[in-house]
Amino acid sequence: MKEGRMSRAEAATALILEVFRLNGALLAAGDGLTRDLGLTSARWQVLGAVSLAGRPLTVAGAARAMGLTRQAVRRLVTELTADGFVALAPNPDHRRAALVVLTESGRRAYAAASERQAAWAERIARGCEPAALDDATTLLRRLRAALERDEEQAAPETGS
Repeated sequence: MKEGRMSRAEAATALILEVFRLNGALLAAGDGLTRDLGLTSARWQVLGAVSLAGRPLTVAGAARAMGLTRQAVRRLVTELTADGFVALAPNPDHRRAALVVLTESGRRAYAAASERQAAWAERIARGCEPAALDDATTLLRRLRAALERDEEQAAPETGS
């Protein structure tokens, strides 16, 4: 990189690369936090999507909330169902799209994971001002929204 200030594209690329590294570290940390609960970061995310929605979700609804594909979430829901963390319930609005419901075991596991996460977040955020964390969150949301808009505009061009 050249001396002096980065261009907008260079700064965005540096941030994107750091987000990739952060994502990997977060997934590994989440796996470590929840392993003994029978969860992985991905399974924890599914429990969180349903819990935070405050109502049962379809697989497609959970996928939208998580920013993942339906196929990936379906695989996770199948695993979570087999392990007793979620159950599938009839959907009065759509016969073929069952609702994902947390079981008592799923609620307990999610609550335990959330409690651990709160203590962990406090440790890793030590030295960071809440306002700086809020600014970072706002920036990441803006970039995600711009990326989603760009994908929507590019879809007709690429035929996807």
